[in-house]
Amino acid sequence: MRASTRIIAGIVAAVLIAAAVAAFAIVWRPAIAGIDPPDPQSFDAALVKRGRDLAAIGNCSDCHTPRGAKNFAGGLPVPTPFGTIFSTNITPDPETGIGRWSEAAFRRAMRSGVNREGQHLYPTFPYDHFTNVSDEDDRALYAFLMTRQPVRAAPRENQLSFPFNQRLAIAGWKLLFLRHDTYRPDPRQSAEWNRGAYLVEGLAHCGACHTPRNALGAERVSARFAGGDVDDWHAYAINEQSRSPVPWTADALFTYLREGWHPDHGTARGPMAKVVSNLSSVPASDVRAIAVYTASVSGTPTSGRTGPSEDALARAKKASQTNPVGASIYTAACASCHEGGRPLPYGGVDLGLSTAISSPDPRNLANIVLSGIDAVEGERSPIMPGFAASMNDDQVSALLNYLRARFSDQSAWTDLKKTIAEARRTQTVFLQTSPAPRNAPADPQQREKP
Repeated sequence: MRASTRIIAGIVAAVLIAAAVAAFAIVWRPAIAGIDPPDPQSFDAALVKRGRDLAAIGNCSDCHTPRGAKNFAGGLPVPTPFGTIFSTNITPDPETGIGRWSEAAFRRAMRSGVNREGQHLYPTFPYDHFTNVSDEDDRALYAFLMTRQPVRAAPRENQLSFPFNQRLAIAGWKLLFLRHDTYRPDPRQSAEWNRGAYLVEGLAHCGACHTPRNALGAERVSARFAGGDVDDWHAYAINEQSRSPVPWTADALFTYLREGWHPDHGTARGPMAKVVSNLSSVPASDVRAIAVYTASVSGTPTSGRTGPSEDALARAKKASQTNPVGASIYTAACASCHEGGRPLPYGGVDLGLSTAISSPDPRNLANIVLSGIDAVEGERSPIMPGFAASMNDDQVSALLNYLRARFSDQSAWTDLKKTIAEARRTQTVFLQTSPAPRNAPADPQQREKP
């Protein structure tokens, strides 16, 4: 072998070794030694209460508690384009939960998406947002979770195909998309705005649902808050691309997030109902801060979004003429509530204000027509019957087409019957507007008032 060839071979070998070392450094994370489960009485009661509020803002219970299961015991299936991932047990059970996790191990999972054993966690756990959570708030969350009832529940095996079932691949995903910068207050904004930004961009992880994702499942930064898909629902755009006929204000958002409905915007449904359920129990100041920041994200509305269009009567007449079947169904099933003059929330919202009808995606409207809205015991809340059993797909399609034509100035939906059929197959979504949160006082009178 000539000297030049040996030199080249040596350089290639060195590069390969360096690449292997770099890859190992990226992929490998050490295990953190387990601890004896801490005594729940060792945590300050005020810290635990603060952690409860933070867990509610983060919607932790609904991701880690399947319906009918014990709180925080995990096992909720999370469908993704790559397969199904099951949430983990975050009770302080020492064998199947996080009972042997130190606070340092918990903080690493929140910040870096790595469990105590050193395994990379799938980003269905939104640690790409939790990098913004402060040490103090991580400590409060840890105290809250470590004082919950331990539940022995072994984690379910994820249902992912190769190569997505290899956790080593997540290290590459993190290299591309995980940013470790924490939230920094904007000195040009108010303390309330900054508090809202800290919560929305961090623990509340609003962008996880309201931002579209790329082919690798990461949020598209260039389309922040432009709307996304979750659990067979469409999370509306909450930026300047919002299709809400009436622009959102901070006051309207506060009422909606606190009560689950607003007369100018309608009712929280699907996954958003769970969010509202949790926010109904936390300090009103935090909900107000979230509303202030989110309203600022929407920006100043254009002139075309100041209210329902003036040609609503002309649209109504045309819709009735072109779709008499949908018009007759609306008259028989919907008009008595939506045009009956009953005060909200017991009467129907003005459908000319419905974002679901103006949305480019008909899934939310199909879901609500089929499944309705359940009443919440002991609270003033909207209620609507579901029509899955009394209407076939053709009738639902005629109704939705009529609503679209009469109450919006948007073009007709395509593949509507396919959407309705899919909605009928997936009617396992939880649609109650504001049930008592699992980790909050069940009595509405115990909730903090604004």
